[in-house]
Amino acid sequence: MNVLGNCKKGFLFVISAPAGTGKTTLVDKLCEEFPCVVRSISCTTRAKRKGEQEGKDYFFLKSEEFEQRIKNHEFLEHATVFGHSYGTSRPFIEEQQKEGKHVILVIDTQGALQIMAKSLPAIFIFIRPPSLAELRKRLQGRKTETEAVVEERLSWAEKEMALAPRYHYQIVNDHLSTAYDVLRAIFIAEEHKNRI
Repeated sequence: MNVLGNCKKGFLFVISAPAGTGKTTLVDKLCEEFPCVVRSISCTTRAKRKGEQEGKDYFFLKSEEFEQRIKNHEFLEHATVFGHSYGTSRPFIEEQQKEGKHVILVIDTQGALQIMAKSLPAIFIFIRPPSLAELRKRLQGRKTETEAVVEERLSWAEKEMALAPRYHYQIVNDHLSTAYDVLRAIFIAEEHKNRI
């Protein structure tokens, strides 16, 4: 038996966190360690950022195509954040789970609340920054947003953190290695608690 990856049908893990909290780094590390853990690839209408790849980071869609997929009920959830639409492909998730893979949805709180409202079987994890001051420092350090966008993201982060108690787990990412150990332990515990 492996530490992780012993299920006939994988689980759905929903991870939310404010921008700049380190969620992408944590999820990438987990997927690298465990081949049975895959990251869902969201669809989005926003422009591709430097270094992002189509089909690896996101599926980049035109607004019209995104709207058509909504009409066709192809999204498990969808939301508009900072003027751009994001959605999770239902067929992609179901296919991965049938292969015994645990699927991670890295989505904002709007999308997570949609999944909660549908009572879909999922494990919800919220990753918090140690403080808003530290989050500001991280966002400014990325040098990818203007100061106005940083302020908007901080305002949004406060609203998101108010919803954190609705999640099954909360992880404070004050030290990356500790936060990773906690995330890893959650995945292992959930599989061994709920093994199918």
